[in-house]
Amino acid sequence: MFFASDNWAGAHSKIAERLLAESGGFATAYGLSDLDQQVEAKFSEVFEREVAVFFVATGSAANSLSLASVQKPGGITFCHSEAHVAEDECGSPDFFSSARLATVKGSAGKIDPQALAAKIARFPQDAVHHGRAAAVTITQATEIGTVYSLAEIDAVASVAKTAGLPLHMDGARFANALVALGATPAEMTWKRGVDILSFGGTKNGCWCAEAIVFFDPEKAKEMHFIRKRAAQLFSKSRFIAAQFDGYFQDGLWLDLARHSNGMADRLRTGLEKAPGTRLAWPTTSNEVFAIIPKSASKAAEDKGAKFYEWPIPESQPELVGEGETLIRLVTSFATTEADVTNFLACLA
Repeated sequence: MFFASDNWAGAHSKIAERLLAESGGFATAYGLSDLDQQVEAKFSEVFEREVAVFFVATGSAANSLSLASVQKPGGITFCHSEAHVAEDECGSPDFFSSARLATVKGSAGKIDPQALAAKIARFPQDAVHHGRAAAVTITQATEIGTVYSLAEIDAVASVAKTAGLPLHMDGARFANALVALGATPAEMTWKRGVDILSFGGTKNGCWCAEAIVFFDPEKAKEMHFIRKRAAQLFSKSRFIAAQFDGYFQDGLWLDLARHSNGMADRLRTGLEKAPGTRLAWPTTSNEVFAIIPKSASKAAEDKGAKFYEWPIPESQPELVGEGETLIRLVTSFATTEADVTNFLACLA
C-alpha cells in the first residue's frame, strides 16, 4: 500500500527492457546518437510541430533551466503560491536563473488570471529597484492534484502574452493531466500559448527521464550552453532517449497515466464512503487529498500503508477538525486494485 508518491514506484517493465536493449554496443555521445535524434523527432510527432528537445535528469533541473533560458537581469518569474518551483526545489529556479519568484494566489492550486495581471503590473520593465517581469510558470497537474482546463490555460497565457512574457509549464505529471482532460499534447501546450514545457517521465514509469521542450526551436539556441553549464548534458544521453523511446511506444505513456488516474478514482470513490472520512477538495489526476480521523491514519500506518500527512492550507485553517488529519495519497502505474481495497479496509 504505497501511496506516498509516484516517485516511490519503480520503472515499468517495457521501459526497463528498452533500456537494457540499449546497454550494449557503442553510440555517439552527448545527444548525437541516432537514437537521441529519433526520439527528438518523436517529440515533434507527439506535439504535432517541430520542437527542440533537451534531456535532463530531474524535474527540478527541467524547471530551473527552462526558466533560466528566458531570464533577464532583475527578472521576476510568476508562479502559484503553492507551486513546486516555489515550495519544493530548494531555490534552484532562483539559483540557476538568477531571478526571483513572485507568487500569485488562486483557488484550487491554479493561478488566478486577474491576480496574475495585478502582480505583473507591480514589476514594469523599467523598475530598476524592484525588478522586472520576465516569465510565468504554471504546474500541470497542480501540486494539489487539480488540473488546469484548456480555457484556464488560455486565460493565464493571455495575461502573459499581453505583458510580453513567455509561459512555461511544469509538466512533472503531464501525462496524468493530459488523460484527465482528454486533450492532445498540442492542445494542452502550444495551442494554448505555452512556450516551454518541462516534460516529465520519471513519475510515470521511467527510471530517470525528463525533457525540456521548446515549441519554437529558434528560441532554444542558448539552452545548449545553459544545460552544459548546469552539468545536465549527459555523455550517454542515449539512455534517457531509450527510456522515452519505450515510454512512447504504442502509447504506453498514456496507458500508464490512465491506470494511475483510474486507481486514484477508485480511492476517491472509496474515501467518500469510508466512515468519518471526506475528500479535502476535488481532484482529477493521480493525487488524492483526504481528511481522515487520526486514529484511522495511525491504524493504516500500523498495517503498512505509506502516505504523507499534508500541511493544512493557510487559506483553509478550518478544513481539518479536532481529531482529524489531512493526508495525501498518490497512485502510480504500479498501484493495484488490491492496494486500494486494502487501504480502504484499513480505514474501515
